[in-house]
Amino acid sequence: MKWVKKTFSELHTQELYDILQARVNVFVFEQNCPYEEVDGKDQEAIHLVGYVGDELAAYSRLFLPSAEREHASIGRVLVKKEWRGSESGKELMRQSIHVLEEDYSQQTIQIQAQFYLDRFYRSFDFTPISEVYLLDDIDHVDMLRTKRSK
Repeated sequence: MKWVKKTFSELHTQELYDILQARVNVFVFEQNCPYEEVDGKDQEAIHLVGYVGDELAAYSRLFLPSAEREHASIGRVLVKKEWRGSESGKELMRQSIHVLEEDYSQQTIQIQAQFYLDRFYRSFDFTPISEVYLLDDIDHVDMLRTKRSK
């Protein structure tokens, strides 16, 4: 898989369309969760896209700390249906963590994880920091990862 990291202003129109289409397909249609996917936060995000050939296969949205956010974060983590089961999700998380820790020197990363993926995220050293809560009709848990010393 080829990985591309871009800010909002670096995205071409077709790239943005492909990202939004994938997010709507996974989070709105597949998960049967009608919510406002285009949330006004893409402009401040770092967009990490995994391509197989010219096709978007995996995606995550990364944020650096800000006035609204104490820690860096990873969100909108998705692997398109046809690429699931191929270790693409693990590769996506490794790449997302690498970008934040190595390219942006972030020591702590927070996620709002869908609770059914708790074990998956724990395998990347994320630990729960909240009780399970309902968000958009899906159980979630907040998790935190602190970079390990080398």
